[in-house]
Amino acid sequence: MTTLAFILLIIAVIVGYAINRVAARSIREGGNKLHSLTTYHGLFSALLILVPVLTFILLWLVLQGSVMDRMVMNGLQDGVLDGLDSGSTQLVLAEIKSISRGQIFGTPEDWKIAAADQYVAIQGRSAWLLVIAVALMALGLMAFARSRVSAQFRARQGVEGIVTGLMIFCSTVAIFTTIGIVVSLTYETFRFFDAVPVTEFLFGTNWEPQIPLRADQIAAEGAFGWLPVFLGTLVITFIALIVAVPVGLFSAIYLNEFAPKKLRSVIKPMLEILAGVPTIVYGFFAILVVAPALRSLGQSIGLDVAPNTALAAGSVMGIMLIPFISSFADDALSAVPYTLREGALGLGATRAEMMTNVLFPAALPGIVGGVLLAVSRAIGETMIVVMAAGLMAKMTINPLDSVTTVTVQIVTLLIGDTSFDNPKTLAAFTLGMMLFLVTLLINIFALRIVRKYREAYD
Repeated sequence: MTTLAFILLIIAVIVGYAINRVAARSIREGGNKLHSLTTYHGLFSALLILVPVLTFILLWLVLQGSVMDRMVMNGLQDGVLDGLDSGSTQLVLAEIKSISRGQIFGTPEDWKIAAADQYVAIQGRSAWLLVIAVALMALGLMAFARSRVSAQFRARQGVEGIVTGLMIFCSTVAIFTTIGIVVSLTYETFRFFDAVPVTEFLFGTNWEPQIPLRADQIAAEGAFGWLPVFLGTLVITFIALIVAVPVGLFSAIYLNEFAPKKLRSVIKPMLEILAGVPTIVYGFFAILVVAPALRSLGQSIGLDVAPNTALAAGSVMGIMLIPFISSFADDALSAVPYTLREGALGLGATRAEMMTNVLFPAALPGIVGGVLLAVSRAIGETMIVVMAAGLMAKMTINPLDSVTTVTVQIVTLLIGDTSFDNPKTLAAFTLGMMLFLVTLLINIFALRIVRKYREAYD
């Protein structure tokens, strides 16, 4: 029935658009001058139907589950839930839902079967109520939009008002989502620091996030020094940038200034295809191709190479970052005014001199922005490091050794059944907070560089 509700919404939007546009066209053909184009009259009806009805459907789908659960639990026989805690009550509700879906294990009690039948009945009534409500709302809004069609009606302003409201709403959601993330990370970080000293976390050189399972288990108290984890992140990021920055910049310069148009039309899409490859595919490539090749090369020249190395993860991550840097650099070079190129060439500069002395410095803000975006992308990468670099935190800068990163440790700490009241789990939120602060500082640094060089070349 939910699908039927969305189908009705789509039909209502199309019909409302057509009705208002035809009505506006008939007014114009009757000799009256319209304030807005007929298209805007149709769009006003379509948006007036789409936005409220779609919002209503989404709210209905979000709230109906809790409402139905409450109705079913309130309709149970007296005394069947006596003595049960909240967890046991949730298990009873889950069993009732399983029975309602036909997944019956064993011989359930009669009252559970009756509750499941009631749940199915409520679910059916809810679906039909949704369809009826959507149909009535759509017809009412369609009629209202049709009544607004006139020669004097400012349909364009109405459409722009609805679109502006949507953009303000989306911006507000983004802002409050960011605030919520920061607040939740800050709260959990303070909880972590109540159990682990700040100095131990910031300056400790051992990372073994364990907790004792028994009161007398002293050996599993754990160590929560984040420096090995952060150092591993820096090592892999540095290797990735060594691979990505030169290749990305030189490919952008060549494609923008020196490559023939036919060659550019082929190579540039091929480079950008790399940006759409899932990171887990890069991880498979790193662990199945790059890491064995590095081990074989190391054995042939007498080097000890770990099975999982920072070099394998960093180099493959650099390949992943090439299209980001290349695309940003190419766009920045293309945005430089053509008069600067002509002026440099007119003064006798070669194309290479024009690129290095005029074009590249003028495009530096965009290029730096792309590189720093790639840095943030490398710091936040997870799958490649999980598969190719390892899980053990070590205080080493040897690229042939196995290291770990902040994101990998966050994933590791939150896998499986977790209890959010011990330092081991809270450490994941603290690592997330530190990662957030690092990327924030990188973005602030990027903005300062962009503004500085933009003022110099405006």
